[in-house]
Amino acid sequence: MKRDNNIGGVSIEMEQGGDRVGHVNKVIGYGKRVIVKKRKPYHHHHRRIHNKKTVPNKVPKALQELFVSCRETFKGPGGTVPSPQDVQKLCHILDSMKPEDVGLRSDLQFFKPENIVKENQRVTCTTIYSCENFSLCLFFLPAKGVIPLHNHPEMTVFSKLLLGQMHIKSYDWVDSEVSHNLLHQPSQFRLARLKANNVFTAPCDTSVLYPQSGGNIHEFTAITPCAVLDVLGPPYSKDDGRDCSFYRDHPYTAFPNGESGKVKEENDSYGWLEEIEMPENSQMDGIEYLGPPIIETAL
Repeated sequence: MKRDNNIGGVSIEMEQGGDRVGHVNKVIGYGKRVIVKKRKPYHHHHRRIHNKKTVPNKVPKALQELFVSCRETFKGPGGTVPSPQDVQKLCHILDSMKPEDVGLRSDLQFFKPENIVKENQRVTCTTIYSCENFSLCLFFLPAKGVIPLHNHPEMTVFSKLLLGQMHIKSYDWVDSEVSHNLLHQPSQFRLARLKANNVFTAPCDTSVLYPQSGGNIHEFTAITPCAVLDVLGPPYSKDDGRDCSFYRDHPYTAFPNGESGKVKEENDSYGWLEEIEMPENSQMDGIEYLGPPIIETAL
């Protein structure tokens, strides 16, 4: 049965187990119900588990394999960084994943280049699965859509660009002692090392960030409409000290200092980050996940 629904003025469809499922309410339309306006993005508390009796015949092997591997990888205490072997295994699974594994297709109207985007169209997110140890989330960015510069405290995050082309900028904090020795700036500015400032086009390899490295503070800017699959271990949790903070970056040269020769030699690789309130454009529309299900089996 086919149902057309508008998301930000864009009609989209989606496939689930061989059947077409109408996209509802907002841009990608995984949801049947009213959109949840999230004051703070990236916080996913609900779990969507399908009873085996209601599972469609075709469950994408890659998605189920990803779930099982995540459950094994993130079974330790919160904030535990996965072993290199576990990171490699998760990357291998994600690298091979295709849009169809989460119910998407490249020919959906949302992803077509000629898609006319309304002004201020929001980023949309949906949660495939979430528990205390990890979450699997999908983010849909319209062309020119932005997920502003934000951090991932005590988290390891795997990002797989499934569709589209996007620019990613990321930073890591410079050692706090070095930062203080280099320049006595107001406390709201903190020195960070630029880790990435590149354009990525799907299909491409999975990127990984760690609590202290790999570009823990990053920003996504969609060049074309994009779909990104994120694995967050553990998820954001304000109660556990993993709240999301936002930043504005300033060029390193914005605060000249004659004594900072050690960094000045390669100043293009550094910047000053200023913590800010949640930007208006960071608000997202949350929609229910109606893609291929995950089967939660016994450990």
